[in-house]
Amino acid sequence: MRFGLTTWILAALLLGLAVGGYVNLAMAAEEAKAFAAALTIVTDIFLRLIKMIIAPLVLGALISGIGKMGGDVGALSRIGGRAVGWFIATSIGALLIGWASVSAFAPGAGLGLPLPPSTSDSGVSTEAFTFRRFATELVPTSIFDALARNAILQVVVFSLFAGIALARMGERGKLLLEGAQALMDLMLIVTGFVMKVAPAAVFAAVAATIAERGLGVVFTYGKFMGGFYVALLGLIALNVLACGFVIGFPAVARLMREIRDPFVLAFSTASSEAAYPRILAALDRFGIPNRISAFVLPLGYSFNLDGSMMYCVFAVLFIAQAYGIELSLVAQVAMMAMLLVTSKGIAGVPRASLVVIAATLPVFDIPVAGLLLILGVDHFLDMGRSATNVVGNAIASAAVAHWEMEREARAETGAGETSPRPSPAE
Repeated sequence: MRFGLTTWILAALLLGLAVGGYVNLAMAAEEAKAFAAALTIVTDIFLRLIKMIIAPLVLGALISGIGKMGGDVGALSRIGGRAVGWFIATSIGALLIGWASVSAFAPGAGLGLPLPPSTSDSGVSTEAFTFRRFATELVPTSIFDALARNAILQVVVFSLFAGIALARMGERGKLLLEGAQALMDLMLIVTGFVMKVAPAAVFAAVAATIAERGLGVVFTYGKFMGGFYVALLGLIALNVLACGFVIGFPAVARLMREIRDPFVLAFSTASSEAAYPRILAALDRFGIPNRISAFVLPLGYSFNLDGSMMYCVFAVLFIAQAYGIELSLVAQVAMMAMLLVTSKGIAGVPRASLVVIAATLPVFDIPVAGLLLILGVDHFLDMGRSATNVVGNAIASAAVAHWEMEREARAETGAGETSPRPSPAE
């Protein structure tokens, strides 16, 4: 019997839990820490291999996709507008579900743990969000610099210009267009090679985390983690329902089957980036045209991290509850409005959720040192929010593709004729 990638990853996850738990119990703290440090080498190498792929994959896929659209700026604006509209709607839904869940469960009340002094250093940057910084960071000073730093949004901006220009070059640009398509195909083949390392990376990531921190931390923060995962399930259900009403529930059920591998990979490695190439391939199998998925998906990775956004509101209110700080309804609404904006501005920053939380806490007179309460379990929560981000971006791509394909079908059959509602899955 030949096992698929999902089976191997799940097996590696369980083995990592067992080995990590044994090491945590059998070894002294320093030995367990050294063991964890040795294992993280494997995870770090895997994540670097993934990052090696993403920027050139986005570049090739987006340039070839836009070039095949003939440089239709109207179509790009329409697809981009629909995608951003979907992102904003799901972001608001994520904030509201997170707010309702943390208010209902109140995991910070009666936590029973010593609170860090308000003067303690959390170790997380609190650099403020500014519109100037956000706007200027959209545009690359050099495409090579953007590729080197994996600045995906900057790669998207360059690819838009390059794809439109290539389409307008006509025959002269055909060779470069074929080169962009070949680059995308090359990166997908490389992805296949890299994915063979995924089970080892998952084992190393889980075993290292459990060996150093132990399973006890999970039980200590059980109410906090349980409440957050319930909220994540609610957010996934909301995404599935919304997409079901757009493309049909049989189609969305098939989509969820197609993204099973990237979902498990993102959960196991606590990295949405690790799943990016697999999501693109899954959307292609589902029937979404590359010109749409190659555009919407990287936008989603910058603007549609709804699992991470939910974590921000959940964590801020958890810390407030732990310190016994009561925020008025007006203050909570203001906080969610702030998170809606700031989380879009620094979504590409490593450990972005913690950075956003650190910048939000002092605005509402909540000690930034409260971040120390959640750092110990952040990895376990990052697993859930990374996997949720994968679902959200795949669903957004499917919904936008359905609307665009439906419009194209109407245009082909004529305004006066009726036609069946097409779906990417058909």
